[in-house]
Amino acid sequence: MGSIGEPTSPHWRSSPTLLPGGSTCHEGVNDTMAQLLKVQCFTVTADGYGAGDDQRLDQPFGHLSPQELFTWRSNTASGAFGDGGPETRGIDDLFARDMHHGIGAEIMGRNKFSPFRGPFEDHPEWEGWWGDAPPFHTPVFVLSHFNRAPLTLSDTTFHFVSGPLDAVLEEAKAAANGRDVRLGGGATTIREFLDADLVDTLHIVVSPLTAGHGVRLWERPEDLLDRFHLERIPSPSGVEHLLLWRRTA
Repeated sequence: MGSIGEPTSPHWRSSPTLLPGGSTCHEGVNDTMAQLLKVQCFTVTADGYGAGDDQRLDQPFGHLSPQELFTWRSNTASGAFGDGGPETRGIDDLFARDMHHGIGAEIMGRNKFSPFRGPFEDHPEWEGWWGDAPPFHTPVFVLSHFNRAPLTLSDTTFHFVSGPLDAVLEEAKAAANGRDVRLGGGATTIREFLDADLVDTLHIVVSPLTAGHGVRLWERPEDLLDRFHLERIPSPSGVEHLLLWRRTA
């Protein structure tokens, strides 16, 4: 069982709402620590899948139900969808509330932005899943082999980029203005950045659901223990929060 205390590594930083004893420099510009690439609140099934097969417009997570997969978050006071349901204020709420702290940019895969494949010109009307006011409030870098002009919706601008992952990360860090960069997924994109050894910390939420097949993040988190520390924090909601942060020499 993991504790809620802050892991003893400069590579793990969280908001003071979650870890009262932690540093508060990340609330503004991070001018004393290196910028991190962080995975936050990324939910997978008990068998390691972040999405199901057959993504399409009416099934953004393929055969997996997002309502079931993200119940842990939608039931929190910070992540509630305003449906009048229960709002918890325990450990799940603390993690949900922490998600945006200290983040200055996001990187996501093409399939998180759109269910469509091929050139963007084939679906010029598509502007993402989130309507006119996306929840990011930062620059977002969408990985794609196809070109598209930047798209600004409210205070979020989507930039469509290709090229080496380390170059994309440097571009996102420059746009983050000293803050950290969130790696938003999906699972394939996170795996690619892990394989490139570019990820600094991960917060993965393990749901008790099983998928059986789909887009997998991992076989088991222990496969990362050669590079990362791991703490497990069980929640009364039935999910388990996994915190992973880089080992130092």
